[in-house]
Amino acid sequence: VQLQAFGGGLVQAGGSLRLSCAASGRIYEIKDMGWYRQGVGNQRELVAAVTDDGTTRYADSVKNRFTISRDNDKNTVYVQMTDLKPEDTAVYYCNAKVRTYHAGGYSPPNNYWGQGTQVTVSS
Repeated sequence: VQLQAFGGGLVQAGGSLRLSCAASGRIYEIKDMGWYRQGVGNQRELVAAVTDDGTTRYADSVKNRFTISRDNDKNTVYVQMTDLKPEDTAVYYCNAKVRTYHAGGYSPPNNYWGQGTQVTVSS
């Protein structure tokens, strides 16, 4: 399974960006999908996540500014980021828990990561 993320870039404070991440491979089922970020000198942290039934959760720091969504037909997860702040600057990683096909059946959910996309917010 591969996760390909798109949409990072440089934006001024108060601006918006939309990240997308598409999963491909021998996918049987995608459970949770989400976005994490890691700023310089910081640990990777959860930004937002969405379950396969559409339940969402957000880090307190992004509530009411970021919106996560997914398109199950396209195996894609999105995050719309608005009112961006300099402290949102980080590398953003998508994550998915995926069950895959294999000889004899299906795997339990395994964790997969995208390659990361840089988001830089200037003040």
